[in-house]
Amino acid sequence: MSEELAEILGTGGGAALRVEGNGINVIGEGERKGSPRELFWPWFGANVSVLGLGYGAYVFSFGISFWQAIVVGLIGITVSFLLCGVIAIAGKRGSAPTMVLSRAAFGIRGNRLPSFISWLLCVGWETFLMVIAVLATSTVFNRLGWGGGSSTKVVALVVIGALIVGGGVMGFDLIMRMQAVITVVTGVLTVFFIILTLNHIKWHVVSHIPSGSAQHLIGALVFVMTGFGLGWVNAAADYSRYLPRNASTKGVVWWTTFGSSIAPLILLLFGLLLAGSSHTFTNDVNGSVYGPVGALATILPTWFLVPFAIVAILGLVGGAVLDIYSSGLSLLSAGLKIPRYAAAGVDGVIMMIGTVYIVFVSGNFIYQFEGFLITVGVLIAAWCGVFLADLLLRRRDYSDVDLYSPSGRYGDVRLVPIFTIVVTSFIGWGLVTNTYANWLTWQGYLLKPLGLGGKTGAWAYANLGVLATLVLSFIATLLFDRKTVVDQESLAV
Repeated sequence: MSEELAEILGTGGGAALRVEGNGINVIGEGERKGSPRELFWPWFGANVSVLGLGYGAYVFSFGISFWQAIVVGLIGITVSFLLCGVIAIAGKRGSAPTMVLSRAAFGIRGNRLPSFISWLLCVGWETFLMVIAVLATSTVFNRLGWGGGSSTKVVALVVIGALIVGGGVMGFDLIMRMQAVITVVTGVLTVFFIILTLNHIKWHVVSHIPSGSAQHLIGALVFVMTGFGLGWVNAAADYSRYLPRNASTKGVVWWTTFGSSIAPLILLLFGLLLAGSSHTFTNDVNGSVYGPVGALATILPTWFLVPFAIVAILGLVGGAVLDIYSSGLSLLSAGLKIPRYAAAGVDGVIMMIGTVYIVFVSGNFIYQFEGFLITVGVLIAAWCGVFLADLLLRRRDYSDVDLYSPSGRYGDVRLVPIFTIVVTSFIGWGLVTNTYANWLTWQGYLLKPLGLGGKTGAWAYANLGVLATLVLSFIATLLFDRKTVVDQESLAV
Protein backbone atom coordinates (compact mmCIF):
# COMPACT_ATOMS: atom_id res chain seq x y z
CA MET A 1 0.00 0.00 0.00
CA SER A 2 2.89 2.40 0.69
CA GLU A 3 4.27 1.86 -2.82
CA GLU A 4 0.81 2.47 -4.26
CA LEU A 5 0.44 5.68 -2.25
CA ALA A 6 3.88 6.89 -3.31
CA GLU A 7 2.96 6.30 -6.95
CA ILE A 8 -0.31 8.25 -6.62
CA LEU A 9 1.35 11.16 -4.81
CA GLY A 10 4.53 11.26 -6.82
CA THR A 11 3.46 10.77 -10.42
CA GLY A 12 0.97 12.19 -12.86
CA GLY A 13 1.30 15.74 -11.54
CA GLY A 14 0.51 17.22 -14.93
CA ALA A 15 -2.61 15.10 -15.29
CA ALA A 16 -3.79 16.05 -11.80
CA LEU A 17 -3.56 19.75 -12.66
CA ARG A 18 -5.51 19.44 -15.91
CA VAL A 19 -9.28 19.59 -16.10
CA GLU A 20 -10.56 16.09 -16.82
CA GLY A 21 -11.85 15.90 -20.38
CA ASN A 22 -14.03 12.85 -19.83
CA GLY A 23 -17.67 13.27 -18.95
CA ILE A 24 -20.28 10.55 -19.22
CA ASN A 25 -18.52 8.89 -22.15
CA VAL A 26 -17.00 5.42 -22.02
CA ILE A 27 -13.34 5.62 -20.98
CA GLY A 28 -11.07 4.72 -23.91
CA GLU A 29 -8.79 1.68 -23.74
CA GLY A 30 -5.70 3.87 -23.63
CA GLU A 31 -6.94 5.76 -20.54
CA ARG A 32 -7.85 2.75 -18.44
CA LYS A 33 -5.21 2.31 -15.79
CA GLY A 34 -4.36 1.20 -12.30
CA SER A 35 -5.44 -1.74 -10.18
CA PRO A 36 -8.35 -2.41 -7.81
CA ARG A 37 -6.08 -1.57 -4.84
CA GLU A 38 -6.13 2.08 -5.87
CA LEU A 39 -9.85 2.19 -5.05
CA PHE A 40 -8.87 2.14 -1.39
CA TRP A 41 -7.73 5.79 -1.45
CA PRO A 42 -10.85 7.59 -2.71
CA TRP A 43 -13.20 5.46 -0.66
CA PHE A 44 -11.22 5.68 2.58
CA GLY A 45 -10.68 9.42 2.12
CA ALA A 46 -14.40 9.97 1.54
CA ASN A 47 -15.43 8.13 4.70
CA VAL A 48 -12.73 8.91 7.27
CA SER A 49 -14.59 12.04 8.40
CA VAL A 50 -14.90 12.54 12.15
CA LEU A 51 -18.61 12.93 11.43
CA GLY A 52 -18.59 9.16 11.92
CA LEU A 53 -18.00 9.81 15.63
CA GLY A 54 -21.25 11.77 15.77
CA TYR A 55 -23.18 8.76 14.53
CA GLY A 56 -22.68 7.19 17.96
CA ALA A 57 -25.11 9.72 19.42
CA TYR A 58 -27.54 9.25 16.53
CA VAL A 59 -27.59 5.47 16.96
CA PHE A 60 -28.18 5.70 20.71
CA SER A 61 -31.14 8.00 20.05
CA PHE A 62 -33.00 4.91 18.82
CA GLY A 63 -32.99 3.56 22.38
CA ILE A 64 -30.64 0.58 22.03
CA SER A 65 -27.74 -0.70 24.16
CA PHE A 66 -24.04 -0.45 23.40
CA TRP A 67 -23.79 -4.08 22.28
CA GLN A 68 -26.85 -3.74 20.10
CA ALA A 69 -25.31 -0.62 18.59
CA ILE A 70 -22.11 -2.56 17.83
CA VAL A 71 -24.12 -5.17 15.93
CA VAL A 72 -26.04 -2.44 14.11
CA GLY A 73 -22.83 -0.68 13.10
CA LEU A 74 -21.02 -3.82 11.99
CA ILE A 75 -23.87 -5.10 9.86
CA GLY A 76 -25.17 -1.74 8.64
CA ILE A 77 -21.81 -0.35 7.55
CA THR A 78 -20.30 -3.48 5.99
CA VAL A 79 -23.45 -4.64 4.20
CA SER A 80 -24.31 -1.21 2.82
CA PHE A 81 -20.76 -0.66 1.55
CA LEU A 82 -20.71 -4.19 0.15
CA LEU A 83 -23.55 -3.03 -2.10
CA CYS A 84 -21.18 -0.30 -3.32
CA GLY A 85 -18.51 -2.92 -3.94
CA VAL A 86 -20.85 -5.01 -6.08
CA ILE A 87 -22.06 -1.99 -8.07
CA ALA A 88 -18.42 -0.97 -8.65
CA ILE A 89 -18.11 -4.12 -10.78
CA ALA A 90 -20.32 -2.40 -13.35
CA GLY A 91 -17.76 0.39 -13.67
CA LYS A 92 -15.05 -2.08 -14.58
CA ARG A 93 -17.34 -3.91 -17.02
CA GLY A 94 -18.69 -0.79 -18.71
CA SER A 95 -16.02 1.91 -18.13
CA ALA A 96 -18.77 4.55 -17.77
CA PRO A 97 -20.30 6.41 -14.80
CA THR A 98 -22.82 4.60 -12.62
CA MET A 99 -25.83 6.52 -13.85
CA VAL A 100 -24.89 5.92 -17.50
CA LEU A 101 -24.62 2.18 -16.88
CA SER A 102 -28.06 2.43 -15.26
CA ARG A 103 -29.41 3.08 -18.78
CA ALA A 104 -29.10 -0.62 -19.50
CA ALA A 105 -31.84 -1.24 -16.94
CA PHE A 106 -34.08 1.79 -17.51
CA GLY A 107 -33.50 2.75 -21.14
CA ILE A 108 -31.74 5.87 -22.40
CA ARG A 109 -34.42 8.46 -21.59
CA GLY A 110 -36.11 6.31 -18.97
CA ASN A 111 -32.93 6.58 -16.92
CA ARG A 112 -33.46 10.31 -16.43
CA LEU A 113 -35.67 9.57 -13.41
CA PRO A 114 -33.03 7.62 -11.43
CA SER A 115 -30.37 10.10 -12.60
CA PHE A 116 -32.36 12.94 -11.06
CA ILE A 117 -32.78 10.94 -7.85
CA SER A 118 -29.02 10.35 -7.79
CA TRP A 119 -28.34 14.05 -8.36
CA LEU A 120 -30.70 15.02 -5.55
CA LEU A 121 -28.99 12.68 -3.09
CA CYS A 122 -25.47 13.86 -4.03
CA VAL A 123 -26.38 17.55 -3.79
CA GLY A 124 -28.03 16.95 -0.42
CA TRP A 125 -24.96 15.18 0.94
CA GLU A 126 -22.40 17.65 -0.40
CA THR A 127 -24.37 20.55 1.07
CA PHE A 128 -24.71 18.79 4.41
CA LEU A 129 -20.98 18.04 4.58
CA MET A 130 -20.06 21.61 3.71
CA VAL A 131 -22.42 22.99 6.36
CA ILE A 132 -20.83 20.72 8.97
CA ALA A 133 -17.34 21.85 7.91
CA VAL A 134 -18.23 25.56 8.13
CA LEU A 135 -19.86 25.17 11.56
CA ALA A 136 -16.93 23.10 12.85
CA THR A 137 -14.52 25.84 11.78
CA SER A 138 -16.64 28.44 13.55
CA THR A 139 -16.68 26.37 16.74
CA VAL A 140 -12.89 25.93 16.77
CA PHE A 141 -12.25 29.64 16.16
CA ASN A 142 -14.72 30.53 18.90
CA ARG A 143 -12.98 28.29 21.42
CA LEU A 144 -9.60 29.72 20.49
CA GLY A 145 -10.91 33.24 21.05
CA TRP A 146 -10.37 34.19 17.42
CA GLY A 147 -14.04 34.93 16.81
CA GLY A 148 -16.43 32.36 15.42
CA GLY A 149 -19.08 34.74 14.12
CA SER A 150 -20.38 35.56 10.67
CA SER A 151 -17.07 36.77 9.22
CA THR A 152 -15.36 33.51 10.18
CA LYS A 153 -18.19 31.51 8.66
CA VAL A 154 -18.00 33.50 5.43
CA VAL A 155 -14.24 32.92 5.09
CA ALA A 156 -14.66 29.22 5.93
CA LEU A 157 -17.45 28.95 3.37
CA VAL A 158 -15.29 30.46 0.63
CA VAL A 159 -12.18 28.39 1.40
CA ILE A 160 -13.97 25.08 1.91
CA GLY A 161 -16.21 25.70 -1.07
CA ALA A 162 -13.16 26.37 -3.24
CA LEU A 163 -11.59 23.05 -2.22
CA ILE A 164 -14.76 21.07 -2.91
CA VAL A 165 -15.75 22.77 -6.16
CA GLY A 166 -12.13 22.89 -7.36
CA GLY A 167 -11.72 19.16 -6.91
CA GLY A 168 -15.03 18.43 -8.60
CA VAL A 169 -14.29 20.68 -11.56
CA MET A 170 -10.73 19.39 -12.11
CA GLY A 171 -11.90 15.79 -12.01
CA PHE A 172 -10.63 12.26 -11.54
CA ASP A 173 -6.84 12.61 -11.36
CA LEU A 174 -6.85 15.52 -8.90
CA ILE A 175 -9.53 13.81 -6.80
CA MET A 176 -7.40 10.66 -6.54
CA ARG A 177 -4.45 12.82 -5.47
CA MET A 178 -6.55 14.78 -2.95
CA GLN A 179 -8.05 11.61 -1.46
CA ALA A 180 -4.63 10.05 -0.94
CA VAL A 181 -3.43 13.14 0.96
CA ILE A 182 -6.68 13.33 2.94
CA THR A 183 -6.36 9.64 3.83
CA VAL A 184 -2.89 10.04 5.32
CA VAL A 185 -3.46 13.33 7.15
CA THR A 186 -6.87 12.56 8.57
CA GLY A 187 -5.90 8.99 9.45
CA VAL A 188 -2.97 10.14 11.58
CA LEU A 189 -4.78 13.06 13.23
CA THR A 190 -7.86 10.94 13.97
CA VAL A 191 -5.66 8.55 15.95
CA PHE A 192 -4.45 11.52 18.02
CA PHE A 193 -8.07 12.62 18.55
CA ILE A 194 -8.99 9.19 19.91
CA ILE A 195 -6.00 9.13 22.26
CA LEU A 196 -6.74 12.62 23.61
CA THR A 197 -10.40 11.86 24.33
CA LEU A 198 -9.97 8.39 25.87
CA ASN A 199 -10.34 9.90 29.35
CA HIS A 200 -13.95 10.87 28.51
CA ILE A 201 -15.01 7.22 28.22
CA LYS A 202 -16.83 5.80 31.23
CA TRP A 203 -17.26 2.10 30.60
CA HIS A 204 -19.37 1.55 33.71
CA VAL A 205 -21.92 3.98 32.23
CA VAL A 206 -21.76 2.70 28.65
CA SER A 207 -22.11 -0.95 29.62
CA HIS A 208 -25.31 -0.31 31.59
CA ILE A 209 -27.32 1.37 28.83
CA PRO A 210 -30.53 -0.69 28.58
CA SER A 211 -31.38 -2.72 25.50
CA GLY A 212 -34.04 -1.69 23.02
CA SER A 213 -36.71 -3.65 21.22
CA ALA A 214 -36.40 -5.37 17.85
CA GLN A 215 -38.14 -2.37 16.28
CA HIS A 216 -35.56 0.00 17.76
CA LEU A 217 -32.75 -2.25 16.53
CA ILE A 218 -34.09 -2.35 12.98
CA GLY A 219 -34.64 1.41 12.95
CA ALA A 220 -31.02 2.05 13.97
CA LEU A 221 -29.78 -0.49 11.41
CA VAL A 222 -31.63 1.18 8.54
CA PHE A 223 -30.43 4.61 9.66
CA VAL A 224 -26.81 3.43 9.62
CA MET A 225 -27.24 1.86 6.19
CA THR A 226 -28.74 5.04 4.71
CA GLY A 227 -26.15 7.24 6.40
CA PHE A 228 -23.23 5.21 5.08
CA GLY A 229 -23.23 2.80 2.11
CA LEU A 230 -26.68 3.55 0.68
CA GLY A 231 -25.61 7.16 0.35
CA TRP A 232 -22.86 6.07 -2.07
CA VAL A 233 -24.40 3.30 -4.21
CA ASN A 234 -25.34 5.73 -6.98
CA ALA A 235 -21.67 6.74 -7.35
CA ALA A 236 -19.99 3.38 -6.77
CA ALA A 237 -18.92 2.77 -10.39
CA ASP A 238 -17.67 6.33 -11.03
CA TYR A 239 -14.14 5.49 -9.84
CA SER A 240 -13.81 1.87 -10.94
CA ARG A 241 -14.65 2.92 -14.53
CA TYR A 242 -11.01 3.87 -15.13
CA LEU A 243 -9.79 0.35 -14.35
CA PRO A 244 -8.86 -2.06 -17.18
CA ARG A 245 -11.72 -4.43 -17.97
CA ASN A 246 -9.52 -7.41 -17.09
CA ALA A 247 -9.00 -6.11 -13.53
CA SER A 248 -9.91 -8.54 -10.77
CA THR A 249 -13.64 -8.49 -10.03
CA LYS A 250 -13.07 -9.78 -6.50
CA GLY A 251 -10.45 -7.08 -6.02
CA VAL A 252 -12.88 -4.35 -7.09
CA VAL A 253 -15.47 -5.56 -4.58
CA TRP A 254 -12.96 -6.02 -1.76
CA TRP A 255 -11.05 -2.74 -2.06
CA THR A 256 -14.23 -0.69 -2.48
CA THR A 257 -15.89 -2.35 0.51
CA PHE A 258 -12.80 -2.41 2.72
CA GLY A 259 -11.66 1.11 1.87
CA SER A 260 -15.06 2.64 2.52
CA SER A 261 -16.05 0.71 5.65
CA ILE A 262 -12.91 0.39 7.79
CA ALA A 263 -12.79 4.03 8.97
CA PRO A 264 -16.55 4.32 9.72
CA LEU A 265 -16.41 1.09 11.75
CA ILE A 266 -13.62 2.41 13.96
CA LEU A 267 -15.10 5.91 14.24
CA LEU A 268 -18.59 4.64 15.06
CA LEU A 269 -17.22 2.33 17.76
CA PHE A 270 -15.39 5.18 19.46
CA GLY A 271 -18.33 7.51 18.91
CA LEU A 272 -20.57 5.03 20.72
CA LEU A 273 -18.17 4.96 23.66
CA LEU A 274 -18.13 8.77 23.85
CA ALA A 275 -21.88 9.21 23.43
CA GLY A 276 -22.71 6.43 25.85
CA SER A 277 -20.47 8.00 28.50
CA SER A 278 -22.13 11.43 28.55
CA HIS A 279 -25.71 12.57 28.02
CA THR A 280 -24.43 16.13 27.67
CA PHE A 281 -22.16 15.17 24.78
CA THR A 282 -24.99 13.22 23.12
CA ASN A 283 -27.34 16.19 23.41
CA ASP A 284 -24.68 18.52 21.97
CA VAL A 285 -24.19 16.28 18.95
CA ASN A 286 -27.92 16.00 18.31
CA GLY A 287 -28.90 19.58 19.00
CA SER A 288 -25.86 21.88 18.88
CA VAL A 289 -26.11 24.86 16.55
CA TYR A 290 -22.46 24.16 15.73
CA GLY A 291 -23.28 20.76 14.29
CA PRO A 292 -22.14 17.27 15.33
CA VAL A 293 -18.46 17.83 14.47
CA GLY A 294 -18.42 21.16 16.26
CA ALA A 295 -19.69 19.42 19.38
CA LEU A 296 -16.65 17.13 19.27
CA ALA A 297 -14.37 20.17 19.62
CA THR A 298 -15.82 20.91 23.05
CA ILE A 299 -14.11 17.88 24.61
CA LEU A 300 -10.63 18.56 23.23
CA PRO A 301 -7.69 20.39 24.82
CA THR A 302 -7.16 23.85 23.36
CA TRP A 303 -3.75 23.07 21.86
CA PHE A 304 -5.25 20.35 19.62
CA LEU A 305 -8.09 22.47 18.23
CA VAL A 306 -6.20 23.59 15.12
CA PRO A 307 -5.17 20.01 14.18
CA PHE A 308 -8.74 18.96 14.90
CA ALA A 309 -10.04 21.64 12.54
CA ILE A 310 -7.70 20.31 9.87
CA VAL A 311 -8.81 16.70 10.28
CA ALA A 312 -12.48 17.67 10.45
CA ILE A 313 -12.43 19.91 7.39
CA LEU A 314 -10.30 17.58 5.26
CA GLY A 315 -12.45 14.57 6.13
CA LEU A 316 -15.63 16.40 5.21
CA VAL A 317 -14.06 17.78 2.03
CA GLY A 318 -13.03 14.23 1.11
CA GLY A 319 -16.65 13.12 1.14
CA ALA A 320 -18.03 16.27 -0.48
CA VAL A 321 -15.59 16.26 -3.40
CA LEU A 322 -16.66 12.75 -4.40
CA ASP A 323 -20.29 13.82 -4.08
CA ILE A 324 -19.91 16.90 -6.26
CA TYR A 325 -18.01 14.94 -8.91
CA SER A 326 -20.73 12.29 -9.03
CA SER A 327 -23.56 14.82 -8.83
CA GLY A 328 -22.19 16.46 -11.95
CA LEU A 329 -22.12 13.12 -13.74
CA SER A 330 -25.70 12.43 -12.60
CA LEU A 331 -26.79 15.82 -13.93
CA LEU A 332 -25.31 15.00 -17.34
CA SER A 333 -26.90 11.53 -17.27
CA ALA A 334 -30.25 13.20 -16.63
CA GLY A 335 -29.93 14.97 -19.98
CA LEU A 336 -28.21 18.31 -19.35
CA LYS A 337 -25.99 19.15 -22.36
CA ILE A 338 -22.98 20.92 -20.86
CA PRO A 339 -19.35 19.85 -20.20
CA ARG A 340 -18.65 17.78 -17.09
CA TYR A 341 -16.66 20.53 -15.40
CA ALA A 342 -19.53 22.97 -15.96
CA ALA A 343 -21.99 20.52 -14.39
CA ALA A 344 -19.74 20.27 -11.32
CA GLY A 345 -19.66 24.08 -11.24
CA VAL A 346 -23.47 24.29 -11.37
CA ASP A 347 -23.74 21.87 -8.46
CA GLY A 348 -21.12 23.88 -6.60
CA VAL A 349 -23.24 27.02 -6.89
CA ILE A 350 -26.30 25.13 -5.60
CA MET A 351 -24.22 23.73 -2.73
CA MET A 352 -22.96 27.19 -1.77
CA ILE A 353 -26.46 28.70 -1.85
CA GLY A 354 -27.81 25.87 0.29
CA THR A 355 -24.96 26.26 2.77
CA VAL A 356 -25.52 30.01 3.08
CA TYR A 357 -29.21 29.46 3.78
CA ILE A 358 -28.65 26.76 6.40
CA VAL A 359 -25.74 28.48 8.19
CA PHE A 360 -27.09 32.03 8.23
CA VAL A 361 -30.88 31.63 8.08
CA SER A 362 -32.44 28.31 9.06
CA GLY A 363 -30.42 27.36 12.15
CA ASN A 364 -30.58 23.74 13.39
CA PHE A 365 -30.79 21.38 10.43
CA ILE A 366 -29.85 17.91 11.68
CA TYR A 367 -33.39 16.58 12.02
CA GLN A 368 -34.41 18.06 8.68
CA PHE A 369 -31.49 16.30 7.01
CA GLU A 370 -32.39 13.02 8.70
CA GLY A 371 -35.85 13.35 7.18
CA PHE A 372 -34.36 14.11 3.78
CA LEU A 373 -31.98 11.16 4.12
CA ILE A 374 -34.71 8.63 4.85
CA THR A 375 -37.05 10.06 2.20
CA VAL A 376 -34.49 10.04 -0.62
CA GLY A 377 -33.06 6.85 0.87
CA VAL A 378 -36.27 5.08 -0.08
CA LEU A 379 -35.89 6.28 -3.68
CA ILE A 380 -32.24 5.33 -3.95
CA ALA A 381 -32.96 1.93 -2.37
CA ALA A 382 -35.55 1.33 -5.08
CA TRP A 383 -33.01 2.17 -7.79
CA CYS A 384 -30.30 0.12 -6.06
CA GLY A 385 -32.49 -3.00 -5.97
CA VAL A 386 -33.24 -2.70 -9.69
CA PHE A 387 -29.62 -1.98 -10.65
CA LEU A 388 -28.17 -4.80 -8.53
CA ALA A 389 -30.59 -7.38 -9.95
CA ASP A 390 -29.99 -6.15 -13.51
CA LEU A 391 -26.21 -6.35 -12.98
CA LEU A 392 -26.40 -9.89 -11.59
CA LEU A 393 -28.55 -11.01 -14.52
CA ARG A 394 -25.98 -9.84 -17.09
CA ARG A 395 -23.31 -12.22 -18.31
CA ARG A 396 -21.62 -9.88 -20.80
CA ASP A 397 -19.97 -6.47 -20.63
CA TYR A 398 -22.09 -3.42 -21.47
CA SER A 399 -22.34 -2.34 -25.09
CA ASP A 400 -20.53 1.02 -25.42
CA VAL A 401 -22.57 2.27 -28.36
CA ASP A 402 -25.97 1.16 -27.10
CA LEU A 403 -25.56 3.04 -23.81
CA TYR A 404 -26.01 6.25 -25.80
CA SER A 405 -28.49 5.23 -28.50
CA PRO A 406 -32.27 5.17 -27.84
CA SER A 407 -32.61 2.78 -30.79
CA GLY A 408 -30.01 0.38 -29.35
CA ARG A 409 -30.50 -2.83 -27.43
CA TYR A 410 -31.21 -1.05 -24.13
CA GLY A 411 -34.15 0.86 -25.56
CA ASP A 412 -35.45 4.36 -24.94
CA VAL A 413 -37.88 4.07 -22.02
CA ARG A 414 -38.28 0.77 -20.18
CA LEU A 415 -41.55 0.84 -18.29
CA VAL A 416 -41.11 -2.20 -16.02
CA PRO A 417 -38.10 -0.84 -14.04
CA ILE A 418 -39.67 2.63 -13.85
CA PHE A 419 -42.93 1.14 -12.63
CA THR A 420 -40.92 -0.90 -10.11
CA ILE A 421 -39.31 2.25 -8.67
CA VAL A 422 -42.66 4.07 -8.45
CA VAL A 423 -44.53 1.20 -6.77
CA THR A 424 -41.78 0.16 -4.34
CA SER A 425 -41.12 3.79 -3.37
CA PHE A 426 -44.84 4.22 -2.65
CA ILE A 427 -44.64 1.18 -0.39
CA GLY A 428 -41.41 2.40 1.21
CA TRP A 429 -42.71 5.87 2.03
CA GLY A 430 -45.77 4.26 3.55
CA LEU A 431 -43.53 2.38 6.03
CA VAL A 432 -41.35 5.25 7.30
CA THR A 433 -42.12 8.23 9.53
CA ASN A 434 -40.35 11.42 10.52
CA THR A 435 -41.83 13.62 13.22
CA TYR A 436 -38.98 16.16 13.19
CA ALA A 437 -39.61 17.35 9.64
CA ASN A 438 -43.12 18.78 9.32
CA TRP A 439 -42.97 18.53 5.52
CA LEU A 440 -42.79 14.73 5.84
CA THR A 441 -45.75 14.05 8.11
CA TRP A 442 -47.65 12.51 5.19
CA GLN A 443 -45.40 9.42 5.32
CA GLY A 444 -46.24 6.26 7.22
CA TYR A 445 -49.66 5.78 5.58
CA LEU A 446 -49.27 1.98 5.34
CA LEU A 447 -48.33 1.29 8.96
CA LYS A 448 -51.91 1.12 10.19
CA PRO A 449 -53.46 -0.78 7.22
CA LEU A 450 -50.71 -3.42 7.51
CA GLY A 451 -51.30 -3.87 11.25
CA LEU A 452 -48.01 -2.28 12.34
CA GLY A 453 -49.52 0.10 14.87
CA GLY A 454 -49.87 3.24 12.80
CA LYS A 455 -47.70 6.34 12.99
CA THR A 456 -47.38 6.12 16.77
CA GLY A 457 -46.99 2.36 17.08
CA ALA A 458 -43.96 0.24 17.90
CA TRP A 459 -42.89 -0.02 14.25
CA ALA A 460 -43.26 3.70 13.46
CA TYR A 461 -39.53 4.46 13.74
CA ALA A 462 -38.14 1.17 12.45
CA ASN A 463 -37.76 2.69 8.96
CA LEU A 464 -38.93 -0.57 7.42
CA GLY A 465 -39.64 1.21 4.16
CA VAL A 466 -35.97 1.43 3.12
CA LEU A 467 -35.33 -2.28 3.53
CA ALA A 468 -38.70 -3.22 2.03
CA THR A 469 -38.06 -1.05 -1.03
CA LEU A 470 -34.56 -2.47 -1.58
CA VAL A 471 -35.71 -6.09 -1.33
CA LEU A 472 -38.93 -5.70 -3.31
CA SER A 473 -37.30 -3.84 -6.21
CA PHE A 474 -34.53 -6.45 -6.35
CA ILE A 475 -36.97 -9.38 -6.41
CA ALA A 476 -39.30 -7.68 -8.92
CA THR A 477 -36.40 -7.11 -11.33
CA LEU A 478 -35.22 -10.72 -11.04
CA LEU A 479 -38.74 -11.96 -11.74
CA PHE A 480 -39.89 -9.63 -14.50
CA ASP A 481 -36.73 -8.47 -16.27
CA ARG A 482 -34.78 -11.69 -16.72
CA LYS A 483 -36.08 -12.34 -20.26
CA THR A 484 -35.42 -8.73 -21.29
CA VAL A 485 -31.77 -8.97 -20.23
CA VAL A 486 -31.37 -12.29 -22.02
CA ASP A 487 -32.86 -10.78 -25.17
CA GLN A 488 -30.53 -7.77 -24.94
CA GLU A 489 -27.45 -9.93 -24.58
CA SER A 490 -28.51 -12.22 -27.42
CA LEU A 491 -27.90 -9.21 -29.71
CA ALA A 492 -24.23 -9.11 -28.73
CA VAL A 493 -21.81 -9.84 -31.53
